[in-house]
Amino acid sequence: MCLIAFAWQVSGRPLVLLGNRDEFHPRPTRAATLWNEEGHPELLAGKDLEAGGTWLGVTRSGRFAALTNIRSPQARRGPRSRGKLVLDYLTGDMSPGDYMASLSGDLTDYAGFNLLAGNVTELWHLNSQEGHAQALKPGIYGLSNASLNSPWPKLQALCQGLEQRLGADNETLLELLKDSREYPDEQLPDSGVGLEWERRLSATFILGEDYGTRACSLLSIDADGSITFVEQSFGPLGSDQGDSDWHF
Repeated sequence: MCLIAFAWQVSGRPLVLLGNRDEFHPRPTRAATLWNEEGHPELLAGKDLEAGGTWLGVTRSGRFAALTNIRSPQARRGPRSRGKLVLDYLTGDMSPGDYMASLSGDLTDYAGFNLLAGNVTELWHLNSQEGHAQALKPGIYGLSNASLNSPWPKLQALCQGLEQRLGADNETLLELLKDSREYPDEQLPDSGVGLEWERRLSATFILGEDYGTRACSLLSIDADGSITFVEQSFGPLGSDQGDSDWHF
């Protein structure tokens, strides 16, 4: 994913998470579904059909994980797919903290990433460049392609919107992810991709023929343990590719 805002243990709900996945449109992807064919019927997630991993998922027991890439002038490629980090946690049984600790010697195997791994009682965050995992306290947080709560305009806007509309219905929350405005040059970060791309990537919802927002997702876990996962899929120039709505 490229943009996440989430409320952790706020207003009596363990989790409300909003996220956009931005990607090149030709990259093959399977929309969120249960991974029955892979032997993981408890897992609900999308699938990167090129590398085999995922970017956001949840299990029937309430294990969840999400990942964003880090974009910076010092960015480098790693030999292993970052989507495997999410998948390995979701299909395993380690606690979030223990799983993060197990990655400490392998961070250089992956290009830069932010990883969230949690369950109904704890949530951990790891930034691979900073190298230190932390358990998150209750609050509202945001992740894009830098550090936790980096002051990127679209991230701040999404977090503020989530805070203001936390009790709203799913449709209202998902609308927060569809803001296609681009921000002024003086507000943009320098993440090493050049000004033209910084402008394109500054939008919450990116419109493009070659690259853009492929999915808007909402994941919520209620106090009684019930789970809702909504995913809306998009093609080039924001064309509607259908949606799915899961509850368990």
